[in-house]
Amino acid sequence: MTGRVVVAGASMGGLRAAEQLRAAGWTGAITVVGDEPHMPYNRPPLSKDVLAGKAPFESLAFTPKAAAADVEWKLGTTVVAARLAERTVVLDDGSELPYDGLVVATGMRPRRLRCPGPLAGRHTVRTIADAQGLRDELTRPGARVVVVGAGFIGCEVAATAVGLGVREVTVVDPLPLPMVGPLGDLLGRALRQRHEQRGVRFALGTGVAGFEGEERVTGVVLSDGTVLPADVVVECVGSVANTEWLDGNGLDLTDGVLTDEQLRVGGRPEVVAVGDVARFPNARYDGVSRRVEHWSIPTDTAKHAARTLAAHLAGGHADPAPFAPLPTFWSDQHDFRLQSFGAPALGLDDVRVLDGDPGGDVLVGYHADGRLVGVVALGGHGAAMGVARYRAQLLKQPALTAQGT
Repeated sequence: MTGRVVVAGASMGGLRAAEQLRAAGWTGAITVVGDEPHMPYNRPPLSKDVLAGKAPFESLAFTPKAAAADVEWKLGTTVVAARLAERTVVLDDGSELPYDGLVVATGMRPRRLRCPGPLAGRHTVRTIADAQGLRDELTRPGARVVVVGAGFIGCEVAATAVGLGVREVTVVDPLPLPMVGPLGDLLGRALRQRHEQRGVRFALGTGVAGFEGEERVTGVVLSDGTVLPADVVVECVGSVANTEWLDGNGLDLTDGVLTDEQLRVGGRPEVVAVGDVARFPNARYDGVSRRVEHWSIPTDTAKHAARTLAAHLAGGHADPAPFAPLPTFWSDQHDFRLQSFGAPALGLDDVRVLDGDPGGDVLVGYHADGRLVGVVALGGHGAAMGVARYRAQLLKQPALTAQGT
């Protein structure tokens, strides 16, 4: 095969796309463009072991598979525009890169709070540089930390900060319980109790109105008027998909880049999307297109998208089987772990304890129309082992659409 595939994005999704293109038989050139100066690395440890000083930054790097050894890497370079009709992307130095196939793998960036007040002392956790800067602040004696957002990253950062001996750690969220959106009330209450037992404070049911301080944050002003003293603020308030470079091509970029069931973008068989930036329908569930920010998704999407793109470039047809991944996530907090298979958020109206007790190790099932759509384990090693028993059952479940929902 001749020609070139450009992979826009050099994180895990970009790496897996390049590897899977080779696995799918593409022998032409592959160029991966990424804005960070680093080769692809593992991000989940940033808010846990790396921030805690238990793992060096160097340990995060992925080792590309041998089949992808000839891939060209343009690191420290950003794709700033695309002209899909001309099959060309534009780089931040003004140069243009033509392609025969394009993989959209630009991922996401942390959402930032738009509140009055100073910027110094406010952090996010997405890159190695973010984690380095935040760790330096957390290890300052007497630091008072306010974490805004009680989702996965917010709870992990709070747990890590307590483990580092930070004097005061407070988590702020407008919702009534931590992680209640993806997990529901039952586990939200259990998580709050476990965090509070280990020293984390919560200010729930309220948002952030602004920040006190002149050159640097000294306090967080809540929407109810309360002021929390703060030397360090960590903003964990969601994500924004990196799609601006695709503007002007007639694509649906409402939340990420919309794909079809084969991960093709905008009806163009030569363009596919992978990872956090892709908003795709999952045939395993209800067919609604969603972005999924779980660790398993870059690899799952890369496998399917690479087969789709390689088949087109070879003059063939994509596998007619629609994309139907089983989302998987885990989250280590303090001395316990959350681990899940499936889509718990689709079954929040029917949550059942399958084994154990919320006060200890517990296994929780999430149901839609009476059938299991997700399972979550909370606790130690035993709980994590228990949840794995349900993976095969979830893989065999028919699509919700097949049941008329």
